[in-house]
Amino acid sequence: MEGVSAELEKRISEAFCIFDHVGDKTIDVREVGTVLRFLGCAPTEKEVNDVITQTEMEDSAGEVHLTKFLPYIMHLLIDHRMEPAGPEELLAAFHVIDDENRGYLEPEYFSKLMMEEGEPFTQEEVDEMLAIAIDPLSGQINYEYYLNQLMHKRKDSIYELAAQSNVEKAKQAQKQTRQSRMEVA
Repeated sequence: MEGVSAELEKRISEAFCIFDHVGDKTIDVREVGTVLRFLGCAPTEKEVNDVITQTEMEDSAGEVHLTKFLPYIMHLLIDHRMEPAGPEELLAAFHVIDDENRGYLEPEYFSKLMMEEGEPFTQEEVDEMLAIAIDPLSGQINYEYYLNQLMHKRKDSIYELAAQSNVEKAKQAQKQTRQSRMEVA
């Protein structure tokens, strides 16, 4: 692999190795969700469990090796799986829960929703969100401002890198096809 694909592989490997506490290119299955979130993915618990099922070492239960994790995650990223919701989706979701259309939410209400509805967040996760979400002047969550903070994403997000990698592979395949045709002719 070269160029963008190599960069994508490097980013996944580096994230994986941060959580490899022994240095043997393995991580505990309990770290898989953390690695995915570190990469910028937004997996559900079911998706985390699916990744574990697909990548867990057969001869060493409870561990995932980089050689199985890397190609599987590259494929998922190229297919835009576990991609975080975009700003339009998030804004629409905030509008649904802001039934009075005030433009802000009470932190207590938001916390209750996050911990009790859908796939629940932990208190620690909610506290981390609130630390960024709450406007220090009003004590409320002005969700458009909060979304702007969240959406100030890096230009080299893992999903953009995966899309570029896919384009790069398609171009290489086209080039090989043309070369094969020229050799036949």
